Amino acid sequence: MPRTYCVLLIFAITVGALVLRVPRLRQRPMHCDEAVHAEKFAELLEEGTYVYDPLEYHGPTLNYLTLVPAWLSGEKKYTEIDEFTLRIVTVFFGVLLVFLSILIIDGLGRRGAVLAAALTAVSPAMVYYSRYYVQEILLVCFTFGAIACGYRFFRSPRVIWAVLMGAFLGLMHATKETCIIAYGAMFLAAIFVLLLRRREGIPAAKSLRIIKPRYVIALIVAGGIFAGVFFSSFLDNIMGVPDSFRTFLNYFSRAGSNPLHINPWYFYLKILLWSQYGGGPVWSEGLIAVLAVAGFVAAMRKKGPVGVNQHLIRFLAFYVLIMTVIYSIIPYKTPWCFLGFLHGMILLAGVGAVWLLQLIPKRAGRILLVGLLAVGGAHLLFQAYRGSYQYYDDPRNPYVYAHTTSDVYKMTACVEQIAQFHPDGHNMHIQVFFPHNYWPLPWYLRSFNPRNIHWDKQIPPGKLPAPVILADPDLEPQLLDMFYKNPPPGQREMYVPLFIDSSGKYIEYLELR
Repeated sequence: MPRTYCVLLIFAITVGALVLRVPRLRQRPMHCDEAVHAEKFAELLEEGTYVYDPLEYHGPTLNYLTLVPAWLSGEKKYTEIDEFTLRIVTVFFGVLLVFLSILIIDGLGRRGAVLAAALTAVSPAMVYYSRYYVQEILLVCFTFGAIACGYRFFRSPRVIWAVLMGAFLGLMHATKETCIIAYGAMFLAAIFVLLLRRREGIPAAKSLRIIKPRYVIALIVAGGIFAGVFFSSFLDNIMGVPDSFRTFLNYFSRAGSNPLHINPWYFYLKILLWSQYGGGPVWSEGLIAVLAVAGFVAAMRKKGPVGVNQHLIRFLAFYVLIMTVIYSIIPYKTPWCFLGFLHGMILLAGVGAVWLLQLIPKRAGRILLVGLLAVGGAHLLFQAYRGSYQYYDDPRNPYVYAHTTSDVYKMTACVEQIAQFHPDGHNMHIQVFFPHNYWPLPWYLRSFNPRNIHWDKQIPPGKLPAPVILADPDLEPQLLDMFYKNPPPGQREMYVPLFIDSSGKYIEYLELR
C-alpha cells in the first residue's frame, strides 16, 4: 500500500470517527462526574478564575480546553452552556486519537496503522467515552501523542520531536494524576526493550547514544511549561504547581481505600471480553483482545511482521502488559480507566492482524481472514452505535456506570413547570435532601437562583418546607414530619408527590395552600 493511500485512508477513518461520535451529544443524561466537572468549569467561565485542587476534580486541562467551544458559541454564563459545549471537547480528542495513528505509520506498518485507526474509530468503549465529559480520553490521547513523538524522535533525533514529546508528557500530568501509571509503564517498557536488544547483541549504550543533553533539556522544559502553565492557572496560582505533585499522595490513598469503586481484579477484562447483564445484549471487544495477543506474540519473535518496527511493537507489548497488570491489581476501578491499556491493545491488534495475514500462505485463507476481520469490525461498529445511541443510560450496557437515568429529564421538566406558575419563578425556594450524592442535580437546576436552593444530606430539625422539595425516598418519613407536625404559623400545608422515577431515586413535592 503506497504511503499516500495510507494517509488518505487514515484521514477518511478519522472523518468517520467524527461522524460516529458527534450526533445527539445532548441525548444522554449527565453523569454525576460530568456535572461536577461542569460546575468547576462554570467558575472559570463566569469568574475567569480556576484554582487547582489536589484532592478533587483531577487536572485543569479539561476545564481550560472547554473555554474554546464556549467562546466559539458566544456562551459566557453557566446557564448558556449545554451538553454539546462540554462533550464536544472529548469528542475532539477522541477523534484526534484516531488521526494520530499517522505518526506511526512506519512503526506499525501501513496496513497495521490503518487497522489500528479503524479499530480505535469503532471501539465501543472509545466511542462511548469520547462522548463523556471526563478527563480519560484526553489522557489517552496525550499519552499516545507522547509515545508517537518519542518513536519519531528515535527514528530521527530532532529537537522538535523532543519538544513535542515533552509537551504531551506535561499535558498528561495536567490532565489526570493517573498519568503516573502510564509514566511508569512507559519507563519499564523501554527498559525491557533495551534488555531484549542487549540479549540480541546490541548494547544499551549504542541504543541510547542519540539522546543528547540538549534533547533532554528541551523535553523537560517543554513538559514543565505545559504542565506549569495549566496548574498555575496561567501564572495566577503558582501554588498549583507544587500541589500537582501532592495530588499523587491522595491518589495512592484513594486507589486502595475508596469502598465505592472497589471491584475484582478481572473487572476490566470482563468488560473487554464478555458482558451481559439482566437479560440484555452481549457486549464484547474480544476481537481486539485476540488480535492484541497475536500482536504481542509477533513482537516477542526475533523477526517480526514485514514492514513493522520491531522495537516499537515490543515497547507497545510491554507497555500494554504492564498497564493491564497494574490496573487489574489496583482495587479502585471505574470502566473508563481501562481506556489507556485498551488503546495500547488496539495498536497491537493492528499489528497482530497484519502478522496473521502474512502467516497464511494461500490466497483463499487470507481472503477468509479478511472477511472475518470485516465481520468483526462491523460487529464492533454495531456495538458502538448501540452503546452510545440506544443503551446510552441503560445499566445493561457495561460502559454505563452509576449513571443517571433519563427520568431526570422528567424531574427537571416538572420543576420548570412549577416555576412557570409560582410567583417567584426561577427565584423560588427549592430544598434538596440526599444522604449520599445529589449530583447531577446542580447541573439540571442551574437555571434557578442558586441562593434559593438549599442542599443538605439530612432534613434539619425545625426546618420549614419549601415550595419544591427534591429528596431521597428514604427520607419520606422525615418529610411528613416536617410537613404536618410543624407547619408555618397560620398556614395549613399540603404537599403532594409529583414524581417518582422507576428506580425511586427522586421525589418532588409541590406546595398547595
